[in-house]
Amino acid sequence: MNDTMRETKLTHVATLETKSTCCYCGVGCGVIIESDGKQVTGVRGDPDHPANFGKLCSKGSNLHLSAKPLLQQQVRALYPELRSDRTQTRQRINWESCLDSMADQFATTIKEHGPDSVGFYISGQLLTEDYYVFNKLAKGLIGTNNIDSNSRLCMSSAVAGYKQTLGSDAPPCSYEDIDHTDLLFIAGSNTAFAHPILYRRIERARENNPHLKMIVVDPRRTDTARDADLHLAILPGTDVALFHGLLHLCLWEDYLNHDFIAEHTEGFAEFKKTVRDFTPAKVAQICGIKEQDLHLAAQWFGQAKAVLSLYCQGLNQSASGTAKNAALINLHLATGQIGKPGAGPFSLTGQPNAMGGREVGGMANLLSGHRDLNKPEHRAEVAALWGIDEVPAQPGKTAVELFEAVRLGEIKLLWIVCTNPAQSMPDQHLIREALLKAELVIVQEAYASTATVPYADILLPASTWSEKSGTVTNSERRISRVNGAISAPGEARHDWEIACQFAQKLALKLNKKSPDFSYAKPEEIWNEHRASTRRRDLDITGLSYDILQKQGPQQWPFPEGANQGKARLYEDHQFATSNGRARFINVAYSPTIEKTNPHYPFALNTGRLRDQWHGMSRTGTVAQLFAHAAEPVIEMAAQDMERRFIKDGDLVEVSNGRGMQRFIASASDSLQTGQTFVAMHWGEEFVSGETDQNRIGLGVNTLSNPAIDPDSKQPELKHSAIKITKAECPWQFLVVAWLDETQILNVQQSLRQFYRLFAYASCVPFGRDKQGLIFRAAHTQAVDKQVTEQIENLMGIQGKSVLRYDDKKRGNSRHIVLAPQAADVGNNIGNDNQHKSTIQAIALAGDISAESWLRKLLSDQTSILQTKSLLFNEAPPEQDANKIKNKVICTCLNVDEAQIRQEIETLSTTSDEPSCSNRPSNTNQSDVLQHLKRRLHCGTNCGSCLPEIKQMILQPPLTARMPQIPLTSLT
Repeated sequence: MNDTMRETKLTHVATLETKSTCCYCGVGCGVIIESDGKQVTGVRGDPDHPANFGKLCSKGSNLHLSAKPLLQQQVRALYPELRSDRTQTRQRINWESCLDSMADQFATTIKEHGPDSVGFYISGQLLTEDYYVFNKLAKGLIGTNNIDSNSRLCMSSAVAGYKQTLGSDAPPCSYEDIDHTDLLFIAGSNTAFAHPILYRRIERARENNPHLKMIVVDPRRTDTARDADLHLAILPGTDVALFHGLLHLCLWEDYLNHDFIAEHTEGFAEFKKTVRDFTPAKVAQICGIKEQDLHLAAQWFGQAKAVLSLYCQGLNQSASGTAKNAALINLHLATGQIGKPGAGPFSLTGQPNAMGGREVGGMANLLSGHRDLNKPEHRAEVAALWGIDEVPAQPGKTAVELFEAVRLGEIKLLWIVCTNPAQSMPDQHLIREALLKAELVIVQEAYASTATVPYADILLPASTWSEKSGTVTNSERRISRVNGAISAPGEARHDWEIACQFAQKLALKLNKKSPDFSYAKPEEIWNEHRASTRRRDLDITGLSYDILQKQGPQQWPFPEGANQGKARLYEDHQFATSNGRARFINVAYSPTIEKTNPHYPFALNTGRLRDQWHGMSRTGTVAQLFAHAAEPVIEMAAQDMERRFIKDGDLVEVSNGRGMQRFIASASDSLQTGQTFVAMHWGEEFVSGETDQNRIGLGVNTLSNPAIDPDSKQPELKHSAIKITKAECPWQFLVVAWLDETQILNVQQSLRQFYRLFAYASCVPFGRDKQGLIFRAAHTQAVDKQVTEQIENLMGIQGKSVLRYDDKKRGNSRHIVLAPQAADVGNNIGNDNQHKSTIQAIALAGDISAESWLRKLLSDQTSILQTKSLLFNEAPPEQDANKIKNKVICTCLNVDEAQIRQEIETLSTTSDEPSCSNRPSNTNQSDVLQHLKRRLHCGTNCGSCLPEIKQMILQPPLTARMPQIPLTSLT
């Protein structure tokens, strides 16, 4: 304990500080957890961590809020639960009895149906140590390769692409290469949203090097694309054609590195024949871009001294994802852009430890230490390490195949760990069929609130971030320690503990003495994993827990005898192939599996929101993280909406052959006509409703495509063909209420039971220091009054004190709850300073047009008179009805769009800031940003909002008054 902590302890409870790693994306940011030993009290970035140097994004900087005990106690799985049949609810059971029951059922099923009758579906959010023991349990003890990870949904195409071309699943670059490159080529990644802290580094690099150019390849005009020097807005799925077209021009203009090709690669001559067919005219037509933009991109790529490609799900989540990855790597090989500072193909990892899972072989086709299941010598090496006769040779079922095998009855027992397939997998109706068909579903989960938990016959409570210890590996091959700061709540156990304790019980029932699962702590597991890497490409035999703890995170390889890891691979141009040469893969261009047509004329794209993560089991508990994107919507091009007489805010039916989900339509200037976008996070937990097929909507993945890449087995989540029609749901229902923090998440979960009683229903938190819920629903006609009363009662609208207006004939109602206010707070409606109140809750049915002003009164906690005129009046003259659509831009400091625009507008006419000219026509855009930072403080914390603020500065009227300068100067 340092001196400051000792001093603090004299007057207050000591603040303990624990270094750990963020549990969100693959950037792998270091965090310092502040706690009192029992609960997390704060979090900040670790200034010593080389991934983030103290910076955190909006999600990471709010981690402590997701760990608040008042919220955690409402959503956490706390005790083992079991049900003997599915007509019953699960009941609490002790750990020993629960694990004994599991071992009995596994042993019986394995003896009767063989080891391949069981399956495991695990997660890229597990720690490396957790991953290792589950892999050992499945492949070593049980003897099945039916273990796959949700990493299959995000990174398997990147893995396959690296292995086909470079010989190993090893990203060759480091974050520091951003500081040394001349051209950033970002493909299929909205880095500003998906990897915000890495994007801060990109912004700094562009500031420091005005000559650094950035090309972004993305069908959408994302925040990242808006920031680019060149945006190639290709049609969905045409990436391979684009990369071939760029290489065609590099051939034509002689931008190739002929010596590198001749000395260090193979397969170019055959590949060159394919590329020659991809002429600029042909590629422009396929991709939907201008020929001159293609020429410019090829020129920049071919003439740059160092090119760094960053790519993510836009390439990976495709039925031709491996081909897309390989085609981009081909471009790097042909130009020699690899193995030197600032250059290389750099796959950005989606999850915090997808890399660690790949390292230990935690997928159906892999083995520990980057070994391949299909190689007998690799199976023999792992069998020797584990002390068993053999590792099974039969390939396991990958994610989509795994659930299909469950649905067909081939896999009878399914163990799901730290993931939510009832939200994240494509074609949700088939996933639900599988979960119902399984004879036993075990869900090992920290959060009891996920959509998968209701399908669990056995629920195993697991520890989570701030409670568990081990290691993770980030996108740049950097291994970081994860340290627990507090104990897990209730009877929750660590994931590795649960697997080991079960394995020991099952081994007795199967009469097996090996492999060994008698680990006492995570370090012992990690040491065994370390031994498995000896003389492999990821050799970490020179590392230890002690080194990671004392010297900080380290990159692999770090073999025995090394003093540090390797920042950059293939600098000697020796690749991880049998002959040391990189391979050109002669990939063909294939369009998306589903093509738009007159019946399904729209392309559906999915992706991340800036402030949310995956299925939102954690981020969804923090109300302020909904401020930037408040409710589930489908984004459409304004022209498409106009043609179909759809207005912003209208409810639409989105459907294809897999199902239907209604969404609120939102006009977006980021989309080309014929394209749509829904955030990947919106699952059944937040949006649903009954559909015409007598089924319910299950969120965005009701619609997504389960077609898989033939090499990587990754599904095409990024593209589905859909149709959109205006929903005929004239009756609407809205309840907005502030709720007690000790009950808000319980209420939200209770409201889910009502979703299926409406054609559309959604429920999301809102607020900041004070939190509430928004329940929105629509139907073809007024629903039973008892239903709305139950919902209102849950939201605190009950009793004689409720102001009520009911028009039974028209199905309209307006119910308002007022909270007495002791003193005037300054923002008043009415002239009488006596008996002031604020609105605590509103419920509108039928005609909900008053939402535009009543919600603002509620959100702003405006002091008003206690008067029934609220039941009949339209918006008071003091209220701007449009402000309800105002969104928060800076989540960290609660700065909204209206505040920023007002400040910009004021600055466009006059300024008394010393750094800004008093003549508006000479106002510099960089000065405007600095002015906003000083006046409103937006963008001064995590910086996630900076790309959007820059774009606001560039919009009229200010841009009409100032000279245009590159976005790179806006820092």
